[in-house]
Parts: sequence; C-alpha cells; structure tokens
Amino acid sequence: MNKFTVGIVVFPGSNCDRDVYWALYGCLDIKTKFIWHESSDLSGIDAIVLPGGFSYGDYLRCGAVARFSPLINSLYDFVKSGRKVLGICNGFQILTESGFLPGALSANKNLNFICKDVPLEITSSKGGWFIKDNENNHINLPIAHGEGRYYCDNDTYKELVDNELIALKYLENLNGSSWDIAGIINKKGNVLGLMPHPERACDKTIGGIDGLHTLMSLIT
Repeated sequence: MNKFTVGIVVFPGSNCDRDVYWALYGCLDIKTKFIWHESSDLSGIDAIVLPGGFSYGDYLRCGAVARFSPLINSLYDFVKSGRKVLGICNGFQILTESGFLPGALSANKNLNFICKDVPLEITSSKGGWFIKDNENNHINLPIAHGEGRYYCDNDTYKELVDNELIALKYLENLNGSSWDIAGIINKKGNVLGLMPHPERACDKTIGGIDGLHTLMSLIT
C-alpha cells in the first residue's frame, strides 16, 4: 500500500464518497480516510477529494453552504502548501463557490438531470492530472448532474486559455457549458475541479478505466 493518505470529505448529502473510496482503495490500493466536514484537522493527509453529491441538500446554490464549513476554511492553507485537491461534480461546485477555482456552475441548459457517459477532450496536462499527447487526447467519463453548466466571463476565459487551465472539454456539450468546459485547474496545478466522475471509470467491467490516471495523480 502507498504511504500516501487521501482524505475524502463527507458533507451532509454527499453520496459519492463511498464510490471514491472504492476507486482509491479497492482499485488503486491507496490509503484513504473519511473526513467529516466539521473537522478542521488535516494532519496526516496528503491529498483531498471533495466528492459528488448534494452537500446540504444544494440549498441556496450547489456548494454555497458547504463553502462555510470548518474543513473548507482549513483547505486554503492545505492548497497553499502545494498538496493536491480534487473536486468532482458537487466538489467542483464547492471549489468555485469557495474561490479555489474561477467561474460558476448553474442549471443545465434544458433544466434536466443528465446521467450518461460522455466523450471528452484533454486540453491540458498541467498538474499531471491528465496525459495530453499528439495521438489520443480523448477519454470517456460518466456525468450525473442537474447543475453542471460551467460559466465564466470573457476575461476569465482568456486567463484560463492563456495559462492552460482548461483541463477537459466536452465533445458533446449536453449541459450548455461555456466554451464546452468540463473541468479546470488552478494556476499552481494542484487543484482540479471537473463535472465528470473519474471514480466511476476505474474498472474494465464497470465504466472503463479512463478515470484511473486522474485518481492516481493525487499521490504523484
């Protein structure tokens, strides 16, 4: 087992925390620890995952209440230290609401919940989260969200492009995200937020294995 420990944050309403545990520990043999959102103690934690779900029932806006939790307050110093943070679906929403990543997530363009596998283009290898080469920059990951429509203004988009901070783009933009954006990275490269679920693509018999590299990147 790897000496690294990945903390999986649990909010009231989280429902993908066990999926992340299964992928990290069951598929990759990475030591994990569930961390309740009211804890501010991140000692002994080498990387953090904010999983999908409906934190605080998605009251006000998705992630709007979770941003005030003690754990998120501790996450600012954690990120400054260079350790990695991965926000998946609701976790991505929390990262934007908390200011770790720019932009916002809103209701899908047709106001419907979308649950299906989608083709994606890898547009940046910054931070090592994805492998970008000249031959095959396409992966398939499942999405499952009702409020996954990424939005940012023109100035923010230019900054994302200029700094290679757009990690993934939809090849089939079902939710109406600006510029087809499916996931972004911070300038330091240690924070990734994405709407697709890599933890649901870690087994050849269940959803494929296109999510393995991203999860393994937590400990590299």
